[in-house]
Amino acid sequence: MSKSSINPNIPRHIAIIMDGNGRWATNKGKSRTFGHKAGVGALKKTIESCVSKNVNVLTVFAFSSENWQRPRKEVDVLMALFASTLDSQVKKLHKNNICLKIIGDTTAFSVSLQKRIIKAQTLTENNTGLTLVIAANYGGKWDVEQAAQAMLDASHHQKLDQAQYADLNINDFLSTAGIIEPDLFIRTGGDHRISNFLLWQLAYCELYFTDVLWPDFDESEFDLAIQDFSNRQRRFGKTGEQVTDKATSNKS
Repeated sequence: MSKSSINPNIPRHIAIIMDGNGRWATNKGKSRTFGHKAGVGALKKTIESCVSKNVNVLTVFAFSSENWQRPRKEVDVLMALFASTLDSQVKKLHKNNICLKIIGDTTAFSVSLQKRIIKAQTLTENNTGLTLVIAANYGGKWDVEQAAQAMLDASHHQKLDQAQYADLNINDFLSTAGIIEPDLFIRTGGDHRISNFLLWQLAYCELYFTDVLWPDFDESEFDLAIQDFSNRQRRFGKTGEQVTDKATSNKS
């Protein structure tokens, strides 16, 4: 059993919107694409922090379904960066026992990028360490809609009656099926919104917002987020007294 699964001060699953790459680069007089490349370095550091603290799952929002509206040059750079990062990092992930999962509508990507995604996931699928989930061409509304459609398709295929259909669980049809729900959501860059990210999965997640731009999000900033999380009381609809009493009884 991993330490994170028994330590309530360490989130089992952290979800991050890695915001601020473009502004970080602009502040330095560089192109936005320079910021996106620097953001890859921040992601590497965050993965290392998650491994060192025995976090079970890290999910990052790499490219939303709305990001196609950005300038074509920036989108092309992001796609090329995604492909090159898969090529250069997947063996390192595998060496470090990290399981890579890509969620989102990947059919919109080029055939070559789709092949890279399949190859990377296949290589790491049996790894038992950190699960790294990359949300690419992902949207929370899309996820719920496709899950609802998949439930209907399953119902028709299995010829379920109304009672049997009611027993189906939408969690089993989401793109994150089989993955524990996030405990901590982090958004860098100063905005205070979740921007269509994991809408269903974030229902009881603790939200943490920081003005720090993503390329500057280092180990010390990660530790601040964890410290803030450890000071929260997670009640899940119960009273504070109920939670306190349960924690006390578990210690006795």
